[in-house]
Amino acid sequence: MVKLITKTLELIQERQMDSEVGFVPTMGNLHAGHLSLLRDALSQFKTVYFSIFVNPKQFGPQEDFNRYPRTLEKDLELIQETVKNFPDSKVIVFHPENPQEIFPPNFNLNISVWNLNRLLEGEKRPGHFDGVTTVVYQLFHLVKPHTAYFGLKDYQQYLIIKQMVKDLHLPIHIKGMPIIREESGLALSSRNQYLSNEEKMSSLKLNLTLKKIVEILDSKKSNLPKGRVYIQQTLQDKNWNYLELRDSETLSQNIDHSKNISILAVYQLGSTRLLDNMQVEIK
Repeated sequence: MVKLITKTLELIQERQMDSEVGFVPTMGNLHAGHLSLLRDALSQFKTVYFSIFVNPKQFGPQEDFNRYPRTLEKDLELIQETVKNFPDSKVIVFHPENPQEIFPPNFNLNISVWNLNRLLEGEKRPGHFDGVTTVVYQLFHLVKPHTAYFGLKDYQQYLIIKQMVKDLHLPIHIKGMPIIREESGLALSSRNQYLSNEEKMSSLKLNLTLKKIVEILDSKKSNLPKGRVYIQQTLQDKNWNYLELRDSETLSQNIDHSKNISILAVYQLGSTRLLDNMQVEIK
């Protein structure tokens, strides 16, 4: 069963009818990555709340809020198809009819996770992560999930949400889910549809570069200098917003003693920023 709710008051009333629930927050325009989160949630909970909300607070003034694809009818069809495999389950889709359902008039709260929110994406998109954490906090407050599911393509976002939950002592388990990719290796994203055919071909460089760095590192600390040299050579291509090695838990640049390293990257084609990462265990 799938039920659509557009009002916050109705959501609060509905939530009182359930005990433990899973939660999948999204901005809609669903693809296989989103649906993998939903399937995992349905495998663990009889009731899953699924939000579709294009959050204005996480878009900068020159970003794509107005043209971000909104495909509610198609999204609901995909959710319905997914739920068919879980006949005893229900999905409550929360699609606020306007932002005031999440951010009431004179809303004055800002949730900010310092340090983590100023690196990498935070540096390139000032205020972005404050918008993310504020809306996620609001949704957590309304849905009160036992477990919330996030795709690991947005790895920095995943770490920031985990830190927010820890800092605020929220009784919520944050589960990171594997990146779902196209056959080419490109990580699935709603923004991929912005790419022209020529840009789609150029985008393959992102995945190939990350795989090459993984190959160079070969899980050995002694190969870190080689990896850094390769990255410096690669960054001569100015389409890279960034390409960095960071500690997988702290995002620190000091990785000489890290057991797990994240390769974090954004490759920009035209106005489209392609985000990706890969993880490497270091011995």
